[in-house]
Amino acid sequence: MPELTNPRAERVRSVRALAGRPVRDRRGLFLVEGPQPVREAVRHMPERVRDLYLTVGAAERYPEILAAARGADVPVWLSASEVLDTMSRDAQGVLAVVRTWSSTIDELVHPRLVAVLAAVRDPGNAGTVIRTADAAGASAVILAGASVDLFNPKVVRSTAGSLFHLPVMRSGDLPEVLVSVRGLGLQVLAADGGGALDLDDLLDAAASDAPAGTDLRAPTAWLFGNEAWGLPAEDVARADGVVRIPLRGAAESLNLATAAALCLYASARAQR
Repeated sequence: MPELTNPRAERVRSVRALAGRPVRDRRGLFLVEGPQPVREAVRHMPERVRDLYLTVGAAERYPEILAAARGADVPVWLSASEVLDTMSRDAQGVLAVVRTWSSTIDELVHPRLVAVLAAVRDPGNAGTVIRTADAAGASAVILAGASVDLFNPKVVRSTAGSLFHLPVMRSGDLPEVLVSVRGLGLQVLAADGGGALDLDDLLDAAASDAPAGTDLRAPTAWLFGNEAWGLPAEDVARADGVVRIPLRGAAESLNLATAAALCLYASARAQR
């Protein structure tokens, strides 16, 4: 039987309040909603999971989540469906409260591939880039400038658990980020539709084993700009190379997440 049955209880209100950034920042906690992100949080960062909430039905459907949580001594609360729905409309019967963290670029060791998001505001895009970077084998993702909050619930959901697989960090100053990644031996390539370098040409050159100039095989930090206006001229000028993705059809442009996927996988292929 569920232990939590009152959707108006103080604990329920306290969890629901974590949907707001001021509360997250003040309490150092955030929500992880849905079976896949929660599964990865419990598997990869159980020490940061403060509480796990499941409906009785979800506990039966996802016994591996329940077993992993109990094996890591994570407090588990079986809850009525009404309670989970009040805590979060996106929980799908599974919800975790997790402690936030703060990472720095200096913690990276011999990074080969990094994604830097400059003033990326859309949480779905940011989360999808984190998921894509994880799939491409990237070393880290850095949210720079006025980018969306890393622990925004939609960002967390959109990562599909990848948030718990690789270092993801926030930095308020893009120029400092670029100085830091260069200090780690990475070249900086900006993705921009007006770039002088063609991504296909760079891939061909890397495959020839004799690239001249910009080399996709080198350790690289890819710089991606805002969804609406891209990278401002001063940020483009900070890059070592500016790369365009060739558009073969009539589409005017690609969205941020798609462009990031193509660039990150191009580097991952060349480096392999």
